[in-house]
Amino acid sequence: MRKAEQGDTVKVNFTGRLDDGTEFANSNGDEPLEFTIGDGQLIPGFEKATVGMTEGERKTIRVEPSEGFGEKRPEMVSKVPRSAIPDHIELTEGLPLQVTTPSGEPVRVVVTDISDEEVTLDANPPLAGLTLTFDIELVAFV
Repeated sequence: MRKAEQGDTVKVNFTGRLDDGTEFANSNGDEPLEFTIGDGQLIPGFEKATVGMTEGERKTIRVEPSEGFGEKRPEMVSKVPRSAIPDHIELTEGLPLQVTTPSGEPVRVVVTDISDEEVTLDANPPLAGLTLTFDIELVAFV
């Protein structure tokens, strides 16, 4: 039976969960996810887990931050004066925003703290620093 290896294009169904059981992504009800193993389209731990799988095989894996979205980086968190946020934006913790860097690049951030004087914005990927669990089924080779 054929085993998946680097360079193979595969289709998988998957469910991703956090340690508390919260589901953050899945392919259920959608087309299976298609990718080429080793192309870097997905987090390294997910791609590596598919190596050696056969069609129809299912497995559950845990992906540490180093093989996932990385550790949270403190330099990606910044405090800005509350006055820098337009008045029409109703600030709440967890609010996603898009800001522009001094060089004009758009960056997605999340409001993580609000005080009378400052707003803390976190530009880390939402899943950075978290250990992730995936249920993976290799559906087909392409």
